[in-house]
Parts: sequence; C-alpha cells; structure tokens
Amino acid sequence: MKKIVMSYFTRIYLIKAFLIALCLSAFIYFAYANLTIPMMNSLLAGIGFYLLLGENRIVYFWSGFFIGILWFYWISFSFVYYDLAFLIPVIILSVASAYAFLFWLIARISARPLVQSVLLVATIFIAPFEFNWFKLDLLFLDSYMKPTWWALGLFLLALSLLKMPSKILKIVAIVPLLASLNYHPKSLHVTIPPLKVALPTTHVPQSQRWDRAYQEAALDENFRLIEAAIQNGDDLIVLPESAFPMYLNRALPVIEKLKSYSQKIAVVAGALTYEENVGYYNSSYFFADGKMQIAHKIILVPFGEEVPLPEWIVKIVNRLFFDGAQDYQKAKTPQDFVIQGIPFRNAICFEASRDELFEGNPRYMIAISNNAWFEPSIEQTLQHLLLRYYATQHQTVIYHAANGGISGMILP
Repeated sequence: MKKIVMSYFTRIYLIKAFLIALCLSAFIYFAYANLTIPMMNSLLAGIGFYLLLGENRIVYFWSGFFIGILWFYWISFSFVYYDLAFLIPVIILSVASAYAFLFWLIARISARPLVQSVLLVATIFIAPFEFNWFKLDLLFLDSYMKPTWWALGLFLLALSLLKMPSKILKIVAIVPLLASLNYHPKSLHVTIPPLKVALPTTHVPQSQRWDRAYQEAALDENFRLIEAAIQNGDDLIVLPESAFPMYLNRALPVIEKLKSYSQKIAVVAGALTYEENVGYYNSSYFFADGKMQIAHKIILVPFGEEVPLPEWIVKIVNRLFFDGAQDYQKAKTPQDFVIQGIPFRNAICFEASRDELFEGNPRYMIAISNNAWFEPSIEQTLQHLLLRYYATQHQTVIYHAANGGISGMILP
C-alpha cells in the first residue's frame, strides 16, 4: 500500500500530468487575455492529447486533478456570499478530485489509446449533478478543428494511430486528421433580426446586489439605461440577471413604470418572482406595448439554486449551510418572447449552456447572466466560450447581457 501511495507522487508523473493539464486548459486563459491564436490552440491541444493517450492511471489521475483546478477553481468563490469562505479550499479539492477520479477511471478501463480516445469523447456527455461545462471539444472553438464531439473523436483517432508502431497506420492517421478540420469556421446563412438591441454590461458587486440600501440606486441605474436606450433609438434593451434585486411581481410601482417605458422600447430584465404557497423563482421579465410576461428558469444551478440530492439530504444541507433556505422553484418548459413578430428563446445564465434550451434549434435567444458571484476569475470567459459553442452547434444567434461578464451579440 505504501508503494502504491508513493508511486502517485513520482515527480515525473506529476510534471507530465501538469504539462498535459496546461496544454488542455491554455485556450481558456488565452481567451481570458483576449488572445485568439488558432495555431497555438491547435498545437497545444494536439500536444496535450498526444501526451495523455496511452498513459497510465497515475498520469491520468493527476491530469484530471490539475484540469479540474484550472477549469473550475472559481466554483468555490460563490461560497463567500453564504459566509462559507472557509470551504473554498475544500470545494476546490473536491472538484479536482472528482475529475481526477473520472480520468483515473478511463485509464483503469484501458491503457490502449484507441479505447481511451472513445472514453475521453464520452466525457462530453457526462454531467455530474447536471453540471455540463466540461467539454473537451470546446478546445477546438478557436482552432483549426471543428468544435464537435465527432471531430474530437476523429482528432484523437489520428493521434492514436500516430502512436501505433506500424508505419502504414501512421500514414493513415492523416485521413481522420483532415476530416476533423473546420473548413467552414463561420456560418454562411445567419440572418440578423431587424432590431436595434442594447446589451449593457453592468458591474454590481455580488456583496452589494441584495443590499437593501442599494436597491434605490439599482432602480435608478436601470431606468437610466432604459432611457438612454430610448434616446438612442433602440428597439430592445436587455438587462442582466437579477438586474432588479427584488420580487418584481410584487413591486407594482416598478412594474407600472416599466410598462410605461415599454410603450417606447421592449425591455427584458432579470428579477426574482415570489408566488404564495409555491416559492420563489429566478425569472426573466419581458415588457412590450404596455404588457408584462414572466418566464421562469427551468434548469437551476446545482448547489447554488438547488441541491441535486435526495430530499432528506437536501433538507440537511440547506439547514447546515444555507440557513434553512429552500431551493428555487423551476418551470417545466422553455419560453419564448415574441418581439416585433420574432420569437426569442429565453435563457437565464447557466441554462443558456444546456441543450434543453436549444430544443428545436431556435434562431434567436436572449440570455441574461450574473457573473459577479465568481469575480475575479475565468468563469465569465468560460461561459462566453460555451455560449459561442452552443450558438455554433445550434446555429442560434444569442443576445447576452451580463453583470460582471461579457455582454454582446454572439453569432454562430
């Protein structure tokens, strides 16, 4: 047992695993630094996967561990706002350990590069606790390869063949490699709706967002942004998730003012909704032509808006860590907002990166986010990459408004 434990701390294995993790995570940090280098992203992805394929369980274990940290260390930051900052190192290590086990399992099943390739592609479809942000084909978003699971499979097949001793197989490897290339990096058939849309980025700290003393200032800032959009001749303004820090359905004076504004401009904004004997929702509010429509979130953030565990465990967790708070309620199906005759799929933050929201391949989507929970970190960069990924997968134009994130129109 001592030998087994000590073998996991062999220096060469640790160094190789860390190098692999760096290669397979670099694209996020390049994007964070506003660097788009397809050649570098392609090269590093190739090096990382080539070094990984065929490796033993120890290298896979530590590769997953370091990847878990480099991709998702920021998950722990939100616990600061629940007065649980002491859990930050525990959360980081827990997430890293989960991906360490996933990678270890791949090498445990087989040491053959071809089998490992299939299992690595399969991780794209694994979403523990419905958290689906670990997608290895995301590495290809700003590269020369197509950002799809099958292109990743072809790319890994090519690398696996290159590792074979047969010279013929090494030559054959060029076939799947060429097939994985992205020959049409931009969609040629995207139609932009004839709407002038304002997508402001706000920078309200999470520590201030739900402070009652700030509520009046938040309302004033939202109204200022709407009035500026009206003066600019915009047809629609989209304000971020939780832009109105209140149960908006119970704030009748604010609703009346927004209905008044909606005679001049359509407004989409995030706020909470409270329904008696039901609970509260994270919602998008849509105002147009003096009318209001509410769309509730259908996919909640695991361990943020709901605890995805059996009910008896949920009660214990909420009592111990969240002062007995209840999970958010959720709607059953996605909703669309119709603006000047054009349907827009509504999505709130996390769910804008879920396939369920893209059922039917909607042509247009309005997504609102609050990334202040995770500042400062790479979270908003990773989210933006995922939105671009899903826009490409489903040929959907996404209008994204974020607090503490990256706002703008995302084309396929």
